[in-house]
Amino acid sequence: MGVRMSDSDKTVFISYRRGVSWATARLIFQDLRDHGFDVFMDVESIDSGTFDTIILNQIAARGHFVVILAPGTLERCAEPGDWLRREIERALNLKRNIVPVLTNRFEFDDKAKACLTGKLADLARYNGVTIYPDFYEAAMDKLRTRFLKQPVKGRVVPASPAEQAAAQRQIEEIASQPPPTEDELTAEEWFNRGLALFYNSEEEIACYTEAIRLNPQYTDAYYNRGHARRKQGDLDGAIADYGEAIRLNPQYAEAYNNRGFARWKQGDLDGAIADYTEEIRLNPQHAPAYNSRGLALADQGDLDGAIADYTEAIRLSPWDVAAYSNRGEVYFATGQYDQALMDFNKANYLRPGFDFVLAGLAITQHALGQVKEAKRLWRRVRLGMDKRYRDVEWVRQELNWADPLVDEARKLIARL
Repeated sequence: MGVRMSDSDKTVFISYRRGVSWATARLIFQDLRDHGFDVFMDVESIDSGTFDTIILNQIAARGHFVVILAPGTLERCAEPGDWLRREIERALNLKRNIVPVLTNRFEFDDKAKACLTGKLADLARYNGVTIYPDFYEAAMDKLRTRFLKQPVKGRVVPASPAEQAAAQRQIEEIASQPPPTEDELTAEEWFNRGLALFYNSEEEIACYTEAIRLNPQYTDAYYNRGHARRKQGDLDGAIADYGEAIRLNPQYAEAYNNRGFARWKQGDLDGAIADYTEEIRLNPQHAPAYNSRGLALADQGDLDGAIADYTEAIRLSPWDVAAYSNRGEVYFATGQYDQALMDFNKANYLRPGFDFVLAGLAITQHALGQVKEAKRLWRRVRLGMDKRYRDVEWVRQELNWADPLVDEARKLIARL
């Protein structure tokens, strides 16, 4: 069921965070189609090549932009490359009729507004529709008869025939699926409750567990429960949950990243390196993945490999303080003090006064014979208010330094 693309008053783009609002988005999609609207929503992975251009052009080709907001929807919107952010920015720039749909107790509180940086701050000023579980029909009626009756502003630009054909295939794919079940919708509610309980791991885990019971295919519920278990120190449980998320979605790059971190914390360096390598294969432009793999390679003794990964992280993200500092540590461990000094200086320029960086600068200056400067820098390091920075073993543990760095710190501390 559809309408002519030229009838812009009846064309809608649904924007949503997939793991947070997938079932709700399908429900709204089906309701609007049943009432004569031509609706598009993305079901593809953004990593699928040029399809991102097709999606953005669908916003230009449609008069109304419905964005579904639930707890957790906006968390990554502060990141410039976040896909949901790109969609909302596109709609704002094109002056679309933007309609926020608020679900699962979402509010524009301080936490949500902090994610709305730059132009996205305008989103909080739009009137929206709140969906309550027991009053869904009334909310949808309000959406259709009031909010989607607003005049369309800005020029609606039809997509090219090839792009529209690709978009139509997605529309037909969603339309052919059964509507979300009551269990799927309820699982989404439990998932969103878990997101709102980020600082209460036990209750958070209980919410995700209930979401999984209702919908055993809920990939993001496994992924988030893995986070909650990791916060509790349950690395085995976290690894199991990340693994289940990967089984359900083998393209889940973030799950590989977090399982790699948990494995690294357990000392499983081979497993961590394998996970980071797979994440890099799936998302080769993700600088933190190279930095993380560099840490594991350094712990494994592959210092050349670690330097190569830190260098790639810096190439992709030239403001990455951790990558400069980590590479500086490896340069120091291999006796390349001049290169270490350059990296620690760059890190200090990017984040002045950061304790870990100052400590690296201090021992490097000491190794180069600049004792006075080294002592001055070390005294600026506020690693502990009770002078724990004079305890070499505490420094080793706190900074996770290799033996050559600890040995230099010992020499420096002895001269204070």
